[in-house]
Amino acid sequence: MDEIVFASATRLARAIRAREVASLEVVDACLERIAAVNPTLNAVVQLRAAEARAEARAADAALARGEAPGPLHGVPVTIKDAFETAGIVSTGGTLGRQHFVPRHDATAVRRLKQAGAIVLGKTNLPEISLAWESDNLIYGRANNPYDSSRTPGGSSGGEAAIIAAGGSPLGIGSDSGGSIRLPAHFCGIAGIKPTTGRVPMTGHFPPAIGITGPLWQAGPLARAIEDLVTALPILAGPDGRDPSIAPARLDDPATVGLPGLRIAYQVDNGVQAADADTAATVRAAAAALASAGAVLEEARPERVAEGFDLAFDLYAFDRGEWIERLLRDAGTTEIHPLIREYLDMLRPRVMSGAEVGLLLERLDLWRQAMLTFFDRFDLILGPVCATPAARHGTTWSELFRAFAYVETYNLVGWPAAVVRAGTSADGLPIGVHLVAPPWREDLALAAARVVESALGGWKRPPL
Repeated sequence: MDEIVFASATRLARAIRAREVASLEVVDACLERIAAVNPTLNAVVQLRAAEARAEARAADAALARGEAPGPLHGVPVTIKDAFETAGIVSTGGTLGRQHFVPRHDATAVRRLKQAGAIVLGKTNLPEISLAWESDNLIYGRANNPYDSSRTPGGSSGGEAAIIAAGGSPLGIGSDSGGSIRLPAHFCGIAGIKPTTGRVPMTGHFPPAIGITGPLWQAGPLARAIEDLVTALPILAGPDGRDPSIAPARLDDPATVGLPGLRIAYQVDNGVQAADADTAATVRAAAAALASAGAVLEEARPERVAEGFDLAFDLYAFDRGEWIERLLRDAGTTEIHPLIREYLDMLRPRVMSGAEVGLLLERLDLWRQAMLTFFDRFDLILGPVCATPAARHGTTWSELFRAFAYVETYNLVGWPAAVVRAGTSADGLPIGVHLVAPPWREDLALAAARVVESALGGWKRPPL
């Protein structure tokens, strides 16, 4: 079974198309693995075992008839519970939606299905995806597969945990402040936040609208970089619903040459320096990229540290009233302590309309200044977080500033990939963060593939 549950989605798709393995065999293996690890992880919160098996049989029958398969034909996937899935309870982690069953799939879900993927179930997350830990009042707390006393991160924490543990080869998450990349780092897998405007957010809860709407992007998570390369073209492009999506070209990472690529690396963003293990991992990744011919220099964007306060001000523009309105509209009257703590942090920030306008002007000028960094460099390498996976309940109180490494790049909207590159002294995964200019996901993924090859990438957790 291990050969199946720890294989990449891309490899499984090839094997299914070649009829070396049946889709039903793959789905059964993943369901068996979920049954074994989910009592520890609490990562999968809705499971559609019977439906997935029926769809796998249909996928196998279609191949037997000679029908042309899609790129993910017969491959099982999981879906973060922020994405609406037709016929499956889709809560977004908030009590007001605990029985909500959508009639339509989110665009990202629909596109995976159209590519032939089979949805196994939905995965755990924080309430309305607004925390760096995956815990809510409906399903409870998700745990890290390397140490259950630690969080798998948020907000796509359940997704990252079950992929790391072999219950699913591929899934989708969403990211407005590190919510794909931080769980990938904490759980030792790979993930990418695409350029803002690359992948539609249609059918995501909360909706990507309003002043914080441009911070959100959907993207894939997997154990292998090759699966991000497979999945991103499936997810990308306009859907005729999300008005922010551009018909931008998506280049192939295989065409990127590493020799001569100019890469800046950093172990301190001016907000919180990386701990010793994380800094060593970033330097190891820098050495691997240099060995592949890239030109490495220790440097960071001059004004990168400003992103921490800008992001906090943007979320606090109306003292968190937009969050309370979102919860009321969902019918939620009791909220999780993590969200209460966040609201308590936002409420003291009082801004007039004029100050909000000034904030948006400051943000645009800062974005312009940040872009000039790419006059000198093609890519930025750094930590995903200042530390490995946090202990449950500590992300607001102890590690808030540690997450500035990811949150900054939601503000600028640049693409950023994560791949495991090391291990801490106490056995926790450490990922590195590869940030590219707008619309150049190919650069980030090509560099991530080199790091994965040189330093090993995902490693099986002790479950």
